[in-house]
Amino acid sequence: MYYFIYVTAPTEDEAKKIAKHLLEKKLVACVNFWKIKSMYWWEGEIQEDGEYAMILKTKAEKFSEVRNEIKKIHSYTTPCICAISIEEGNLEFLRWIDSIVEG
Repeated sequence: MYYFIYVTAPTEDEAKKIAKHLLEKKLVACVNFWKIKSMYWWEGEIQEDGEYAMILKTKAEKFSEVRNEIKKIHSYTTPCICAISIEEGNLEFLRWIDSIVEG
């Protein structure tokens, strides 16, 4: 089983730092990120900020480890780290994830 893990970060630099950290540990095979606008409740008020969204591509069994590593270096008190299960996919692509992600 495979996951795409959705994560947000406050800046491009932080998104890159998280991506590089996870790639170097071979916990993910690929990270996509792009600039987004977010609105959310925080400390009793609606906030609006620019952020960077990321999709991390990995094996489902690595979710806990990926989550823990992100929480160690993420600047947010409560970072968004949510797994999306991949029901089907290009078999060659999924095998590529297997070849990169250790475990």
